[in-house]
Amino acid sequence: MIRNILFDLDGTLTDSKEGIIKSAQYALEKLGIEPPAFSEMFWVIGPPIRQSFSEKFSLDEETAFRGLKFYQERFGDVGYLENEVYEGVPEMLKILKDKGYRLFITTSKPTVYTEAILKHFGLYDLFEFVSGSDLDGTRGTKAEVIRTVMDKHGLKESETVIIGDRKHDIIGGKEAGIFTIGVRYGYADKGELESAGADWIAKTPMDIVRIVEES
Repeated sequence: MIRNILFDLDGTLTDSKEGIIKSAQYALEKLGIEPPAFSEMFWVIGPPIRQSFSEKFSLDEETAFRGLKFYQERFGDVGYLENEVYEGVPEMLKILKDKGYRLFITTSKPTVYTEAILKHFGLYDLFEFVSGSDLDGTRGTKAEVIRTVMDKHGLKESETVIIGDRKHDIIGGKEAGIFTIGVRYGYADKGELESAGADWIAKTPMDIVRIVEES
């Protein structure tokens, strides 16, 4: 029986593509790299920014770190507010909270930005704990932020599920030995969640309530 629910943020609770992509484009320009068009940069949403830059542009560790700091420069100023909550998410979270489920955030986004976004949209108090990365990009993988919550709160694997929109959420959940729900309304490519092995797929936020209650 599921009692603990770990939520990804970007693409799962909020539609944050504008702020993330524009901040990534800004960072690439500062590095002297011609950024791809907005419509060609959805790859940057989900994984740690430094990792994405390094893999996509074959950057060395120092340059990728500089890119991360440039990204944070813009994102911390205006990017985090270029965002909106998906329709149905507040209602879904309140239903789950009222039913007694323990709600947590597990995201590769730095904790300081995650908390600011949740507070901005009035969602912060619905969560017991926010687990994100550090500003230097460490503790950024999904498995790491999941394990932080699991260890700190003594959560049982058999009672815990992670909900996210990208393969990294599903893979991280499986590495931690917990259940996984992929949300189809986020940023995943066609078939991405299924290929990663998601236990369930939610088409809408309210589907999440049904899946959790039936599991």
